[in-house]
Amino acid sequence: MKLTLSWLKDHLDTDEPLDKLADKLTMIGLEVEGIADKAKALAPFTIARVLTAGKHPNADKLQVCTVDTGDGAAPVQVVCGAPNARAGLVTVFAPPGTYIPAKDFTLGIGNIRGVESRGMLCSAAELQISDDHDGIIELPADAPVGAAYAAWAGLGDPVLD
Repeated sequence: MKLTLSWLKDHLDTDEPLDKLADKLTMIGLEVEGIADKAKALAPFTIARVLTAGKHPNADKLQVCTVDTGDGAAPVQVVCGAPNARAGLVTVFAPPGTYIPAKDFTLGIGNIRGVESRGMLCSAAELQISDDHDGIIELPADAPVGAAYAAWAGLGDPVLD
């Protein structure tokens, strides 16, 4: 049986941390086999806006984008191969140092065909939240740039199995 932490707290009056709740459930005979916490896994991913998207000088299917990450710093340059990358698009951004779950690697500052890339614009498949890998995630234009994606998308409720 799977249940969310919020559902459990609707039925129990407790402020115990998740790991202690899981231990107590197991102690009373309800074995917790695992906890899926998407918010924790997706913590570094934020909402960003693509400011510009232009043709890569050395590749037909890549674009060089400038991206407002919402952190108050200057826009960052990102090389992107998604067919739907375009100026004005609000999407999900991963800065260097972010672990990409579906690719099983940690993102660094890259040089893609001679152009520096300081992050990644992500598909839902790369975040392991769906099988959609046809392009980067498209969010509503009013999504708050700079906000944590997982919290905004409602992925912050851990699931106990």
